[in-house]
Amino acid sequence: MRFYLLILLGVFSLSTQAHQLSTAYLSGELDATGKVQLDLQSRLYDLERAVGLDTNRDGELLWGEVLDNAESLETYLKSRINLRRDDRPCNLSFAGPWKVDEHYGEAYLITPLQAQCPLSGDLTLTYQAFYDQQPEHKLLVNFRSDEPGSSDTGSSHRVMDRNQQELILGGGEGSLMLTIKDFVKEGIIHIWIGLDHILFLVSLLLTSVLMRASGHWQAEVSVRRIVTNAVWIVTAFTLAHSVTLTATALGWVQPSSRWVEVAIALSVALAALNNVFPVVTQLSGITFAFGLIHGFGFAGVLGELGVPADQVLPTVLAFNLGVEIGQLAIVLVLLPCLMLLRHYLWFRRILVPAVSILIAALAIYWVITRI
Repeated sequence: MRFYLLILLGVFSLSTQAHQLSTAYLSGELDATGKVQLDLQSRLYDLERAVGLDTNRDGELLWGEVLDNAESLETYLKSRINLRRDDRPCNLSFAGPWKVDEHYGEAYLITPLQAQCPLSGDLTLTYQAFYDQQPEHKLLVNFRSDEPGSSDTGSSHRVMDRNQQELILGGGEGSLMLTIKDFVKEGIIHIWIGLDHILFLVSLLLTSVLMRASGHWQAEVSVRRIVTNAVWIVTAFTLAHSVTLTATALGWVQPSSRWVEVAIALSVALAALNNVFPVVTQLSGITFAFGLIHGFGFAGVLGELGVPADQVLPTVLAFNLGVEIGQLAIVLVLLPCLMLLRHYLWFRRILVPAVSILIAALAIYWVITRI
């Protein structure tokens, strides 16, 4: 595929494209949760004139030159494409890998975008790209609305140009329940694919079935105390990350995502090392403190998904509920296994330290790479 892209980009030189018509294509759809998926296809010659992608100025555009200018290209497109619903802005972001296609003998860059919009009102597109360089430029729009009750259900095909830079794509009422269902699912998925969050829980649960005595880990005899320990750990983690997730989603705090990721990795390392060199034996306090940091990480994912402007609180609660469901599923699978293993000496003396050291080593690697 990469070879094909290089050939395609190399064959269609910038000099031969200069006399072609300037046309872009936008296809997309709006679903009942207020989510918009878009595919923008822009002529590479137009992008070169607008952004300056041909770094070595040899008249031919290579894939590496496109990638080298990705930040400038994204900034240009996002500043000239705007979606709003009921006069409230949608959170527009790039959604996937770029591709190259061919239309009428010319190379086009396909840039997937997505946006999370409010659930009701007219969906309005503003498009202002390339008109300064190409006054005759046109955008061909093919948009579908799958909302129940939408006045524009089905496909619509429109043309935008310099004289019509704004277009109403659809309207109707979205479904709050579908939005909640969607974000609960996203919360579950995130906790299950978030290896750092999973390893943090594993580190804490490994010793929740044990007790410290005579300088060694011993099996906790009382099942009731084991369950109580696990409940306190889960509750502390839940309360902590709920606080920071909500505060960040509501815009009260906006920490640096880079340092949040570093802090999350560091929390995993410290929790794992505490199993090998126990400093804290009452884990609910340290769990709450580190849970605050993990909440910022959850909020970052939620921000990337986009939150409907008119349903911030329900969406945050739904995502948080999904995180809890995913977390409880992990606990319900892992804790019974650890309870069965706690009586074996090899588990307490070998497996727990070995697994903890492996987790700590991986987390330290994450800290280094994330810095």
